[in-house]
This record gives sequence, structure tokens and C-alpha cells, in this order.
Amino acid sequence: MISHYCRFVLALCFFIFGACGLLAQTNRSIEDSLKMQRDASGFLNSIFSSKKPVTADTSIQEKNFFWAILPSAAYNPSVGFAIGATSAAGKYFGDRRNTILSVMNAGAYISTNGLSTLELKHNAFTSRNIWNLQGTLQVGKTIAKDNGLGTGRRSIGDGPFHMDGQQFGNNPDEFPIRYTYIKINERVYRKITEHIYVGAGLSFNFYNNIDDDRKSIPVEDTHNYRYSIRKGYNPFRYNANGILLNFQYNSRDQPNRAFKGIYADVILRANQGWLGSNHNAVQIKTEFRKYWSLSDADPENVLAFWHWANYLISGSVPYLDLPGTGSDAYGRIGRAFIIGRFKGPSFVYNEMEYRFPLTANKLLSGVAFANVESANNQRDIKLWSRWEPGAGVGLRLLFNKYTRSNMCFDYARGSYGSSGFFLGVNEVF
Repeated sequence: MISHYCRFVLALCFFIFGACGLLAQTNRSIEDSLKMQRDASGFLNSIFSSKKPVTADTSIQEKNFFWAILPSAAYNPSVGFAIGATSAAGKYFGDRRNTILSVMNAGAYISTNGLSTLELKHNAFTSRNIWNLQGTLQVGKTIAKDNGLGTGRRSIGDGPFHMDGQQFGNNPDEFPIRYTYIKINERVYRKITEHIYVGAGLSFNFYNNIDDDRKSIPVEDTHNYRYSIRKGYNPFRYNANGILLNFQYNSRDQPNRAFKGIYADVILRANQGWLGSNHNAVQIKTEFRKYWSLSDADPENVLAFWHWANYLISGSVPYLDLPGTGSDAYGRIGRAFIIGRFKGPSFVYNEMEYRFPLTANKLLSGVAFANVESANNQRDIKLWSRWEPGAGVGLRLLFNKYTRSNMCFDYARGSYGSSGFFLGVNEVF
């Protein structure tokens, strides 16, 4: 199965590399590059505003704050069609020659499935990058199609189940879970030397009104209910709140859409009862990203690699807080699958993506990508032993050229016939 998707992606990438050779341009400065670029927010301003647009030269040399907002329509297999608004902002809190651009993103939507969410995210750097503040706030009502734990089979049950002396058979079926959630995560990093940061933070995840939309079967047959009873959680509401200790290496040239550099992050998370967590647990999350710019003339030609993993060291975490597909901060892991399709106490993910401009003014660009993920179930399925592949292509619309924000439109296919369109703001990683 994996070789099938690898051949598909390799062939696709060779085709794209050949096509992009026709787009090569002469080398130019950043100021000249921005002056030639066209973005969606500038296009709308030219239509609806009578003010003279600010030139790229003025923006680069004088302007320290950039902001744009657009109405949005999106589709995700997990939530259906959605309408709302999205906003991207960027600000330099110091000299741009030695300070990374701070970015803020906000969005809200309501979907055809009756779901809604509000998200606020920031990644801010003080002057000379001495301090880095990263945080998210997510509030919403959503649905997850639950297939059990682990990777390697079409739908994975959780084994036989006993309750009050009654025997329940293994049930590998898919069950939708509706729930409301509040997620708050804030981390503070201090620079200790060039590119290296250490820090700490807090994370609060609240899950309420959990409803296994099981229709004709008893609630005792659902994966969430069985797991929760076994681990000592209330199946209808639970919390996972903890403290964070962080180590980070960051040499990216820009956080929204890096052209070069490395980002590595190691987080030790300890869920604690005194913070309101239902059970104590210790997890280690590792993340590594590497970006290679393939052309001096077109730095937007980028090959990017992403590794994301979360390992359970001790204790337990509630069912909806288990790491898996879409469990990163932006819900982008595992294009080709619905959110939560694969999950487990421990989870590993790898992705490679090629990014390339399609038009000379950089308004449109494209991507080709391939990914694999693995999860365990603490019984017969071991981590790293079974992988689920996905691959696809995508289109990018430049949202704001000063913050390098993109509107992303992707199509991907994965194992077991899974496929779908995935839309979002900014690059997946």
C-alpha cells in the first residue's frame, strides 16, 4: 500500500519540478520581490478602497504591522461545508534585521453539520527574539468519527469488554462523537543562545456534552465509553490539564511560511490533578521541521519535512485527548483522513511536501505531499509497526504577502479508500 502512494507522489513531483522550470526568474531583492507580488487582500482593497495602496518598498522599510481579513468558505470531511471569516496579522516588535515577524491568526466558522468554532492563535517574538510567546485558544462544538485505537486495520476494535459481570464482544465499527470543547495552551520561551530557547507553559483541555451518536446500538459498545470506563473517566465529560516544560531550536526565516531553516521542539507535559485533570499523566511531544529553498531566483521553491510525535510515558489521558490525526495545534496532521481517524496512547507522523510558485506574481502556488502515521493501542498493535499512508496535491492563494499567509486548498487520498478536500489558512507546517 505504501509503495503505491510513494510511486504516485514521486511521479507527481517529477512532473511538477519540470513544469516549474518554466517559471524561473532573475534574482532580486526582498523589496523588489514584494513589489512584484500580488495577494488577495491587496486585490480586494483595490476594489473596495479609494485609498492609494501602500507600495511594497514603503511597507518593507517603514511599516511594522500588517493585517488582513477575508470572508471564508471551507470544507473538511470531519465538519462538512463551513462559512466564516479568517484574519491574519503580523508585527515586528523590534528591528526586522534581528527580530522574527510575530504572527497572529483568528478565525470563526459555522458548518452545515451544525458545528461551530472560534480560534485565536499567536506566535510572538520580542526585540532580538529574546522572548517567544506561543499560544492558542479554541472554543467550539464539533463531531469526530471514531474508529478506535491503533493503525493497521480498516476499523479497529478495543477487544472484549466486561462491566458489572456482563460480557461485551469486540466492536470495530465507526461511531460519531459529538462534543463541546475549550482548549487553552500558552507557552513562554526564553532565548539562551542563538536559535535555542527554553521555557514553560500551561495547557487546559475541557471536553463536555460528549454524545456517542450510536443510533441503534447501546452506548456500552462505543470505543469512547469502553476506554473511559476502563481508565476511570466519566464517559460524558473529562479534563486534561497540565504543566509544560519546553526546549526549542528555531532558525526559520519566518513562522507562517518558512523558505529555509529548522524548527525543533521538545515538550514534557505533566497532567496534574491539582490543575483539574481527572488523572495524572506524563507525555513527551517531539516536533521537527526542516525547510530547503531550492532556488536563489525563486526562494518559494521549497522542500519541507515534518515529524510530529507524542509518547505516553506514564498514567493515562482521556479518550478525546489521545494524540492522532489532526491533533496538532492547527488540526492539519494527516491530510487524506478525517480528524481522529487514527489515534492511540502514542502516535508518530512524518510528512514531506514540495512547494512551488505557479504565477510570476506569486498570487498562486502549488504543493505536492505524502505522509505516513502510526499509532499503538497498548495491546496487540505496537507503535512503528503499522503505518497508514496518504498523499495529494494542493493550490495556494497568497492571502497577505507581507506575512506570507496563504489560503490552502488540498485534495488527498489515503489507505482504505479515504479521500477528501482540506482547506485552511497558512501552510500546513
